[in-house]
Amino acid sequence: MILTRHEIRKLIEEGGLKFEPNLDGFQNQPHAVDLRLGTVFYIPKVWKLTTSGREVLTVDAMEGEGDNFEKIELIPGQYFDLAPGESIIASTLEKIELHAPDIMGILYPRSSINRRGLSVDLTGIIDTFYCGNLMIPILNKTTAQIIRIYPGERICQVVFHKLIQELGKEDAMKHGKNSAKYHQADGENLVSKKDTEEEIVFIKSGNLEALKNHKF
Repeated sequence: MILTRHEIRKLIEEGGLKFEPNLDGFQNQPHAVDLRLGTVFYIPKVWKLTTSGREVLTVDAMEGEGDNFEKIELIPGQYFDLAPGESIIASTLEKIELHAPDIMGILYPRSSINRRGLSVDLTGIIDTFYCGNLMIPILNKTTAQIIRIYPGERICQVVFHKLIQELGKEDAMKHGKNSAKYHQADGENLVSKKDTEEEIVFIKSGNLEALKNHKF
């Protein structure tokens, strides 16, 4: 079941859902809430200087923990220009807290953002009991246009779903065999985190049969 604006407002009033800073009237949609762009941006690094010389970065998703990004922080009123084909990561302005045991959220791009030539590639799930800011991947899809974005503009929307069964906090925080990696994330620390070493060893060694023998 998808929550309407009336149910979302009631959930906020009862303390099952919280935004910091609080939502404003412009963010209120019939069955969703728009989220605003934050002030923290992460730009992919393409090279590094080593003792051997200037090396182009190779990103290994099994090994890297966000050190392949440069973080910059703007102040309200400043803007961020995306070059053609450029891809970045940004933070939401709002921190979200889900305290209800039967509510989760799904992130979607705003159609007006897509019409500007931006791809906000969101299929993200906000887990029950999640607390923190959210990561927004943004791509300038054009080949020749510089696209300007501003901290504070509405960048995406979250749709809230009611679960058919409540989850306890301990259960909700368990992702696979481990704890949720991004719980309590904030705008200052939204870069990717490694999966567990045990899983990585199976994958990098090619031992997928042993990997799949772990019980669901």
